[in-house]
Amino acid sequence: MKGGKSKSDTKSAKLSVNKKPTTKAGKKSGKAAKDPNKPKRPASAFFVFMEEFREQYKKDHPKNKSVAAVGKAGGDKWKSMSEAEKRPFVEKAEKRKVEYEKNMKAYNKRQAEGPKEDDAESEKSVSEVNDDEDDEEGSGEDDDDE
Repeated sequence: MKGGKSKSDTKSAKLSVNKKPTTKAGKKSGKAAKDPNKPKRPASAFFVFMEEFREQYKKDHPKNKSVAAVGKAGGDKWKSMSEAEKRPFVEKAEKRKVEYEKNMKAYNKRQAEGPKEDDAESEKSVSEVNDDEDDEEGSGEDDDDE
C-alpha cells in the first residue's frame, strides 16, 4: 500500500496533537506581559454609538437579556443611519482619539525615561516579603524538589 498510513502512524499523530494543548496550558504564551499603566485604545464611532444605543434598548426592551440581540439591533441601526446622523458619534470618537494620543505620548515619554528607582525597590521588597512569608508558613516547596 503506497502512500497509505499505518495504524501506528495515525496513533503517533494523534498523540502529538494531544501534546500541543498540554504544553500551551502548562506554559506561558510567547506574548509580552500587558502593562496595566498603558492607556486603553479609544472606542470607534460605532462603539460610542453602541454605548448610548444599549441604554435606550434596555429601556425599550427590559426583559431582553441577550447581548447578541442588542448587538444585532445596534449594528442594523448603525448601517441604516446617514452620515449626518453618525456625525456626533464620529466627533466624540475623534475627541477620544486625540486624548488617547496625548496620553500615549506621555506614556511613551515615561517609558523612555525608564523605571523610577523607588518603584524597583518597592517591587523588590514586596517579593522579598512574600518569599519570607512562604518560608515561615512551611509550604514544603523545598521538600518536593529533593
